[in-house]
Amino acid sequence: MLGKVLNWFRQSGLHPFPLFNTLRNYTFRKALADMRAGMNVSLLDFPQSMAYALIAGLPVQMGIFCSALSSVTAPMFASSRFVMIGPSNATAVMLLSTFLTLGYAPEQAMLALPVLLILVAIFMVVGAFIGIANLTQYVSRAVVVGYITAAAFLIIVNQLKTVLGLHVPRAGTFAESLKLLILGIGETQWEALAVASLTILVYLPLKRWAKGLPTVALSLLIVGGLAAVMGHYGIHAEMLSPVSVSSWQFGLPELRFGDLAVLANGALAVAFLSLLESSSIAKTLAAQSGDRVDLNQQMLSMGAASAACAFGGGMVVSGSLTRSVLNFKSGAQTAVSSIFNGIFLVIGLFALGRLIGYIPKPALAMLVILVGISLINRANIAVMLKTTRSDATVFLVTFIGGLFLSLDTAIYIGTAASIGLFLHKAAKPGLMEVSFDDSGKLVEQQLQQERKERPEIAIVHVEGDLFFASSDVFLDQMRHVVTHPALSVIILRLRNAHNLDASVALTIKELVVFARSNGRDVIVSGAHPYVERVFKNSGLLATLGESNFFRYHPENPTISTRDALKRAQEITGEKSADITIYASEKKE
Repeated sequence: MLGKVLNWFRQSGLHPFPLFNTLRNYTFRKALADMRAGMNVSLLDFPQSMAYALIAGLPVQMGIFCSALSSVTAPMFASSRFVMIGPSNATAVMLLSTFLTLGYAPEQAMLALPVLLILVAIFMVVGAFIGIANLTQYVSRAVVVGYITAAAFLIIVNQLKTVLGLHVPRAGTFAESLKLLILGIGETQWEALAVASLTILVYLPLKRWAKGLPTVALSLLIVGGLAAVMGHYGIHAEMLSPVSVSSWQFGLPELRFGDLAVLANGALAVAFLSLLESSSIAKTLAAQSGDRVDLNQQMLSMGAASAACAFGGGMVVSGSLTRSVLNFKSGAQTAVSSIFNGIFLVIGLFALGRLIGYIPKPALAMLVILVGISLINRANIAVMLKTTRSDATVFLVTFIGGLFLSLDTAIYIGTAASIGLFLHKAAKPGLMEVSFDDSGKLVEQQLQQERKERPEIAIVHVEGDLFFASSDVFLDQMRHVVTHPALSVIILRLRNAHNLDASVALTIKELVVFARSNGRDVIVSGAHPYVERVFKNSGLLATLGESNFFRYHPENPTISTRDALKRAQEITGEKSADITIYASEKKE
């Protein structure tokens, strides 16, 4: 049986236990770095996971249980060393929307949640084995940006009820929730509003002037103390329930076929969203660190974490952007930092569980609203709306759908729009290396990953469609070029590149940052007006710099490359630098 399982892994390209390779070369120095990163993340994770449980309409301890379980389980199967798996804003609000759309009361949702998690785990594991994660390259980032923006609006309107002390019916869409909030606003409790306002007055100064401290946890601590003082003067707000480790129960969920059929659609939407969100985070951090990630392996790790949460009282999981970035910036060396985070969360649960009962609900709700506001990324929205019509269309379809429809429906509609627009294009750029052989003739060969000697200047001719579906392929190919030891400058020749969009703009920006962090530089030549417009609208031109951007001249097509080579020689300080040309691969 074990042999068959290992054979399945080999055939799928997955690794049954990638953490083993990490532990074989693990050192005390790496352990200290991982422990430090894990502790930093746990100080954010503890209050954040409570907030995500509140967003999902669940008891706050379920968020902590989920973070602890997934932080320990996911690294055993993960490909990325930085991505922290656990509850997230996007998946929490999707979970809330799913149960509200089904008309489940809170008690029904609690009973159905383990079943939904089992279904998510099955979808994740099966999807990883058949390589479904590779299809994420055909889904534009505009879908994710549109969904997260709509989810932020739903988060804000749902938490406003707690901030105002209202007890109005819950709804599954932003539009309906807003209507119910407006109808019940006359019953606002000033005590709850006072505590929420106090939370803002505490949090915002801390966020601005105490950036090195865990501001969310510190804000809850201060407001909890102030609320206790206010209670002596008769000003009372609703409090969270204290958490005891004894309430953490493990066991098999009760599976009923009727539940499986009803929850399947919601589970599929949660799994799909988790895959999109985690893949985006993994690729972004990999671009900054120079790592390579296997998205199917990441999908397997989320499946394992979902299964652990199903048996251990958790909630849905995904990659967390804020915790993953903090893990990266804290100097984590391996995925073991996530395990340390899980251990510290359990310790915190033992030490601080009872103190949670002193946290006012309006305070935590106000912090959740502030987190929701931060999800409305105006820079990313501007890129999606200004770069191309396709990106703007997909973003608006997803966003507007998320306001008036259930979020799982919105993400399906957005994905369908993204793929539909993709069918009008075609893209898979290939690169061939063109260089001189010993006899002085130009020869072509497949791009090599390793060579003993590399040129100092590479001219890369990008031809054909270059848009979101090909951005990952393009970035992967360019990394082969960037990592050549002797290379100093890359000249991207974009004269024949078409259909650039926001995803490619972000990809090239990541390439520029990665190249410069490795002592290389990037120059663009042959940029026709459409390319220039995309570069300007997305802010990529500002990142690249005018001095490294050379426009196409119809009267002399080679002048931009000549000027780019002069600029490259200025950067390298060598007038006789070796040059290799990478041209588009011939397709038969």
